Amino acid sequence: MTRLAVVVGSTRSGRAAARVGEWVLERGRALVPSSVELDLVDLAEVGLPLLDEPAPAIRGEYVHEHTRRWSAIVAGYDGFVFVVGEHNHGYPASLKNALDHLFAEWNDKAAGFVGYGVHAGGAVAIEQLRVVLGELRVATVRTSVRLAVGVEVPVDGAVVAGERAERSLAMMLGELVSWAEALRGVREGVRS
Repeated sequence: MTRLAVVVGSTRSGRAAARVGEWVLERGRALVPSSVELDLVDLAEVGLPLLDEPAPAIRGEYVHEHTRRWSAIVAGYDGFVFVVGEHNHGYPASLKNALDHLFAEWNDKAAGFVGYGVHAGGAVAIEQLRVVLGELRVATVRTSVRLAVGVEVPVDGAVVAGERAERSLAMMLGELVSWAEALRGVREGVRS
């Protein structure tokens, strides 16, 4: 079974990210094959403090229980859909913090993106995130979903995604499943 996590990247109160994450989870479960498990991982519920590990993550020497719990969560997935809001042409600090807590657990996995924002549906935040994920040895898929705040992501209420967003979600998930399954073989080859 291929396991994918929809990672809600914002932790602030009143955030649209939780509603976007629920939309991705609901629509995504209808779009992926039955051999794929799709879960929601909300960083607000994970509750990581600002990075406080004494050793660099690349060493994998975690002294704090919260990091060990986060490590186990990330290690259990083959790929990720990052739900990323764009704030001042960047992605949330909570997501950067979550990424920086770990290293090997991200390696040789795949990622896709559902961005939202006032300007270009989070496109700038997504591109910045691609650079960071590249350093973590995560393969990112080409297709992303970009939702406009105020139109597809209202200030209050459910996501109202149009046909373009639905098509993009289906394409992105198809690419993500393919890459996640292919990279599992890479990870298993590395371990043997």
